[in-house]
Amino acid sequence: MAICMLPPPSIRYHSFNKTRISRKLVVRGVVYEEGRLERPNWAGETPVSRLVGALISFKPLFSLLKLGARQVLISTAEKSNVPWRDMTKEILESGVYKEMGSVENPSVVYPDYYLNPFHAYDEGNLSWLAAAEAEAATLSIAKRAIPEASTITEANEIVRGNWLNVIEKHHYQYSGNLKIRDILDVGCSVGFSTRCLADKFPSAKLTGLDLSPYFLAVAKYKEKKNPPRTNPFQWIHANGESTGLDSQSFDIVSIAYVFHECPQKATINLVKEAFRLLRPGGTFAVTDNSPKSKKLQELSPVLFTLMKSTEPFLDEYYLLDLEKAVKDAGFVNVQTTLTDPRHVTLTATVPY
Repeated sequence: MAICMLPPPSIRYHSFNKTRISRKLVVRGVVYEEGRLERPNWAGETPVSRLVGALISFKPLFSLLKLGARQVLISTAEKSNVPWRDMTKEILESGVYKEMGSVENPSVVYPDYYLNPFHAYDEGNLSWLAAAEAEAATLSIAKRAIPEASTITEANEIVRGNWLNVIEKHHYQYSGNLKIRDILDVGCSVGFSTRCLADKFPSAKLTGLDLSPYFLAVAKYKEKKNPPRTNPFQWIHANGESTGLDSQSFDIVSIAYVFHECPQKATINLVKEAFRLLRPGGTFAVTDNSPKSKKLQELSPVLFTLMKSTEPFLDEYYLLDLEKAVKDAGFVNVQTTLTDPRHVTLTATVPY
């Protein structure tokens, strides 16, 4: 897919020190740097954060905030030429429902946090509407990160390309020549990130795992519409905290835009499970919101209030020392790279 291409030559990284942690990024001549804070002042235990929390806890206002957050997402997407409503309608009026029986694991037990209202959906990720809108929302993430990009395709080439390049560079530098044969995409949603990984590493077998059978049904439906792959995708309905998959069965485990949606305990469990699943020399990769993002630290009060109204675990994510959690799980060569103005990619290695 074009949106998973490598970033254009105008993108380059700069490091401020010898730890290889990139803190400055140049995109199309625009310089992006981290903010001056460790995290936004609207996150964690701060007066601003407590005020936002109090507003969100008022149920009538919370309902209005959810509606407002949803409208902002749709409006932002459609202003960027992402046909949100048309894409959603196409899925909801398709034969996607027939895929549910082939992907759903009836023995899955959903953790309590996954059953809460989420992303302005009362059923969270366990609904057809959430699944039908997921790809449009995913596409718009890149445009919000790179607003100066001329097209949504260009924005995704930058955001996804930088993320994939960091994974590739880390693996070839630290894996001890471990061949990339098997990749697990945890929290794969409707398969957008899975397809990007497959395009970057075409000889690998890709497995997409998610807790939502609705998302997986859409992923399988969409993949059936594409030309057959040499290595067909495998879709697994399971909890990423305890997948039931064999130990040391993957060379790369990737988790994209998932941790900010999880309580800290779940995040730590996901990290530990990734360590178990990776072969010696295997690469662990996480991309998500950067607490040090200048863009996120400077969001307007309206926008960060709307965002927090749909992200119940955002504070827990920003307060977690993710690098420490990854090191505590046993990983080495832990590195964090600013891969676009809003997002950071952490990579690490299983010792061999």
